[in-house]
This record gives sequence, C-alpha cells and structure tokens, in this order.
Amino acid sequence: MKAVHTLRHQHNVKTLCRVLGVNRSTYYGYVNRKPSARTLENQQLRTAILEIYGKSRKRFGAHKIRQRILVEYGIKISVGRVYRLMKEMQLPKMSTVKPKYVKSFAEDVDCPNLLQKKFAPTAPNQVWVSDITYKRVSGNWRYICAIIDLFGRKLIAYSFASRPTAELAINTFSAAYYSRGMPKGLLFHTDRGSQYTAKKFRQLLDKLDIIQSFSAKAHPYDNAVIESFFKYLKQEELDRKSFNSDAELSLSLFEYENFYNHQRPHSFNDGLTPCEAEDKFYLIE
Repeated sequence: MKAVHTLRHQHNVKTLCRVLGVNRSTYYGYVNRKPSARTLENQQLRTAILEIYGKSRKRFGAHKIRQRILVEYGIKISVGRVYRLMKEMQLPKMSTVKPKYVKSFAEDVDCPNLLQKKFAPTAPNQVWVSDITYKRVSGNWRYICAIIDLFGRKLIAYSFASRPTAELAINTFSAAYYSRGMPKGLLFHTDRGSQYTAKKFRQLLDKLDIIQSFSAKAHPYDNAVIESFFKYLKQEELDRKSFNSDAELSLSLFEYENFYNHQRPHSFNDGLTPCEAEDKFYLIE
C-alpha cells in the first residue's frame, strides 16, 4: 500500500495497483482514511517535543521535555511516551561526563555547618549556596564562581578569573548581594575552600550581618545543590565546547544563565523554571 502511495507521482495508479497486486478501492480507502485521534495527538506532541528540544539546544531528555510540555502546553504525558517519540524522531541523547574537581580545605578555622542539608527555604533570599569550578580557555584555566538561591534554585550571580582567589568570591558575592536588593537575615553556605574562609571574605560577610555556614570537611553532599548545578553546567554547556578566549567563555556563561533560569525546568520546582518558581512565590504573596 505504501509503495503505491510513494510511486503514485511517477506511474499511473491503476498500473501500480495491477503490478503490485493491490485492489484500487483498498488503496483509495487507505489514502482517504482519516488519521486516528492518537496519530493526530502524536503529531502535536512531536511538534512540541521538537520545539522544546531545539530551544534547549539539545540539552533536554525525556524527563525534562515531559515537564515543559505540561507547563507550556498543559498536556499530561508519560515519560515513556516522550522517550518513544524522541526515539522515533531520532533525537540524540546527550552524553554525560561527571566533572572532577579537587577542592582545597582550610584548617584551624571555625567552620560550623548551620545549613545541615536543609535545602528547602520557604522564601527567596533566605539561603544562598556557592562554589567554584573551572574550565580551560585556550590552554589556560579559568575559575568560575557561582551563587544559587536555594528557594527556586536560581542562579543569581557568577564570575570567573584566572586564579581561584578570595577576590573572585568577593566579586561574585557582591554582584549577587546588590542585585538582590541587599537582603537581611541571609545564610550563606559553601565548602571550606580557602576563598570562602579567607579573612577578607569573612570580614565582608560580618560587615553585612550575613551568617556564614560551611560543609563538613570532605562532605560534598553538604553542598549538593551547587554541586548539581555545576554538573549540569558542565555537561549541558561547557563540556560541549572549546573556548579560545575569555569573551567566548563569557558569552557561553551568559547564554546558559538565561537558559537555566528561564527555560530549564527543575524537579525541585515541580517542573517550573527557577524564574517561574520565584514569580509564583511573589504572585501568591
């Protein structure tokens, strides 16, 4: 049947049906048959999947696409169905590479863990978390400092430098602090890296009446949210590219910030993006 339909523009349909042994009435019934509701629904879903997959620059898998279909189109669909449709459309699955990073730890410094893995504050600007990772640019390392607001998992500041110094942490924190309206009663949690235990960094936080909290030594899960963010930053953006200049890295980070905050659904937010989660909070409030 499909062969007749494929060749109908090259040969007479009557001749094709005779040669291929297909009844003409059966063929015309096949051609004029209306697609089923399931077929039409799958066509709609394929369009939605392709649009979301393209906007994410091939970063999303079936789980994330299912979440965005629900948020953007109001359509409930199983992960399995999304996966099958993606497989039919031959949309490639992104490979993942776990980033490796050796941290330095400060000794003989008062580093209490006040957060205690309580990763679900009730409002924005209650708890921020931070860490530093790295990326090679034209043969040289660049160290990237980022700060996440735990409420909606929003990236609120980042910066990078050629050395992982206290100044890098100070510059990043200052950008976050002033862009978020100089919040009061803030808890700032990091690992025990020397950038965060440095005297001048701690003096800055003391001056602003900000409480500092630290992960236990060699316990990365105490700062799991920022660790997770860096994991996805690496596999969805940085590890997919090579950079020849700081300008290229800067542009890449800027684009990922926009994608992460405005487009990427987060399971902690029930499929909402970080910005959507914050907008919802302020709307209800």
